[in-house]
Amino acid sequence: MNFSDAERAAMEQALQLARRGVRGANPLVGAVILDPSGDVLATGFHRGAGTAHAEADALASAAAAGIDVDGATMVVTLEPCNHTGRTGPCSQAILRSGIARVVYAAADTNEDAAGGAAALTAGGVEAGGGLLADESRKLNSRWAAAMAGRRPFVTVKTAQTLDGRTAAADGTSQWITSPEARADAQDLRRRVDAVLAGTGTIQADNPRLTARNPDGSTAEKQPLRAVMGHTPVPAEAAVRGTDGRFVQIRTHDPAVVLAELYAHGVRHVMVEGGGTVAGAFLRAGLADELVAYTAPALLGAGTAAFAGLGIASMARIQRWRWDPAGGGSAVPVGPDLRLHLEPIPFEEPE
Repeated sequence: MNFSDAERAAMEQALQLARRGVRGANPLVGAVILDPSGDVLATGFHRGAGTAHAEADALASAAAAGIDVDGATMVVTLEPCNHTGRTGPCSQAILRSGIARVVYAAADTNEDAAGGAAALTAGGVEAGGGLLADESRKLNSRWAAAMAGRRPFVTVKTAQTLDGRTAAADGTSQWITSPEARADAQDLRRRVDAVLAGTGTIQADNPRLTARNPDGSTAEKQPLRAVMGHTPVPAEAAVRGTDGRFVQIRTHDPAVVLAELYAHGVRHVMVEGGGTVAGAFLRAGLADELVAYTAPALLGAGTAAFAGLGIASMARIQRWRWDPAGGGSAVPVGPDLRLHLEPIPFEEPE
């Protein structure tokens, strides 16, 4: 398939739109609809699991504006899906819309969702990929790694001081970050399928690990509350709750934890409790993004945000890069900063 200059410009715009979405169980995807002359009719992007996919979002924007897309071209950063999950298949929505041509960047590597291009072609829509495919694959490289490994996407979240401490030397930790930062972190809990902590955190802090609304009420959608480690979780521990959405995974191996969570239907997990647990995921290369709420404060000693990384020399240093997806790589939240990063694969040059 040959691509026009207008389609290339639209794909660049779609990639920028995709970065406005949040990382997690679904890839970042953006879409742009062009008329036959190459002018933009509507745009859309995916805002997170359970929300409209980029293609459906763009079609809805066009419909809301009274724009007829019959015979138009859709440019999208990922091959349209061909399965029904929390939302319907995008391939079928496109076929119903009257779109005549679909240009996508990268093929969908998720075997559960692939096949959209073939379905479109079978339905009479001209469909082809490869336009800015490398940029699309790089944008979603960690999501693709999670899908290939049949494991959840992993967000490691921490609340820390400037010197990387999550608790003082005497074990006290409430509160390092501000009420605004803690409220902001609840948005993450509402989006993920599971929240994971270690048994040490359960013993020290007795957290509930529940998701709450901005007004403090309990959110309707609750993540699975997961604890890893061999120490038994007491019957009276707050994390157990009363809704049955609790599981203890008796291991210290992050890969085993992820396999069990995947079997429970978890596709996005937030690792929230304990520097040892966070360090284990980082050491294993199983952290897909890092969200660090950082307070303008110093402790000088105490619990490290990431323990047991096993790094003895600069040759093994873990490099991360700023990730602007989902609102920015460094965002003020009250007096604190929310830092958002993704790992740099070891094979990439510095």
